[in-house]
Amino acid sequence: MEKLVLFGGTFDPVHNGHLRIARFASLNLNADVVFIPAKSPRWKTPNADVNDRHRMLHIALKKEGTGSVYISKYEMESKDDINYSIDTVKYFKEKFKNREIVLLIGSDQVESFEKWKDADKIAELATIVYVARPDIKIDNDNISKFKMKRLDYDGSGTISSSKIRSLKELDTPKEVLDYIAEHKLYYFNELTKLYSEKRLEHAISVANVAYKIAISNSDVVNPGDAYIAGLLHDIGKNIDSNEQKRIMQTYFKDYLTNLPPNLYHQFVGAYIAKMKLGIDNQAIIDSIMFHATGKAHMTPLSKIIYSADKVDPLRGYNSKKLIRTCIKNYYEGFNLVLKENKKYLLEKGCQINNPLTEACLKLYLGE
Repeated sequence: MEKLVLFGGTFDPVHNGHLRIARFASLNLNADVVFIPAKSPRWKTPNADVNDRHRMLHIALKKEGTGSVYISKYEMESKDDINYSIDTVKYFKEKFKNREIVLLIGSDQVESFEKWKDADKIAELATIVYVARPDIKIDNDNISKFKMKRLDYDGSGTISSSKIRSLKELDTPKEVLDYIAEHKLYYFNELTKLYSEKRLEHAISVANVAYKIAISNSDVVNPGDAYIAGLLHDIGKNIDSNEQKRIMQTYFKDYLTNLPPNLYHQFVGAYIAKMKLGIDNQAIIDSIMFHATGKAHMTPLSKIIYSADKVDPLRGYNSKKLIRTCIKNYYEGFNLVLKENKKYLLEKGCQINNPLTEACLKLYLGE
């Protein structure tokens, strides 16, 4: 009997782990996979409206471009206060009488499955298949009791929707990130407090440029990390000058006397990203910390963020050649951007004789 895999969840938002699992399940089980976004899940309160979650899922599956995976609005259009899996299984069992119904769940749901409404009935009507993850304990008693089967797949990665919402990882299609930015979902609740409207527009633009550069240089930089760093690089800009100085005196005292105040924001931004937003990726922190001055021995991500900030199309000059060079080779592009930025700053009468910039120019341009 042909199978139909039910893949329910909040998808808040959808990520590449979901897509990888669905793709594998479709091929491994020789089945269509139907995503079923929940309007009102029992165990969670979604952060985004169900219509936004559905649109992001639609965008992701359109990008995926496979006819074996599609979306059902069954739970979205339900008038019930809570979506119960038993009702969903019964609906699809009745609608597809000649299909074997497979309920696909995550390993985190295995342990709590006995608490689901009519769990025994669900196991009677559908074959329950779970996806194991090495970081989640599996309840073997439930596996035996409900005759669960394991989907032998370990390639979903460490990504989770909560990591995306908190800007820890962004392993999701770029088109989903664009939707999040356009509609100011999730992490934008905090970013709109830290940025002025114009500065946020610049940050999003830099994130997009950084992502483009990173995706073409993905052997050395994770594109999601580049997007996060680009989005956060200027979060210290709008902090009150007295607060900036306090943070510098407390956490970056060594740089306080060697740099002009207009450069404090890069250190303040790194502090905010780490201490207030919980960013624990040191490469991202470093790229924020030196995006304005540069320094000697910069990481690949730091070079990309430095370049993306300087070549942002919103700055109002023709930076297409510089962007193309960065996309082709981030290192070559960084050197060219560094050279052009030095020329620009000197023409504007800006001072560049601080220790960090001098060390950067000496190492990379031989000056």
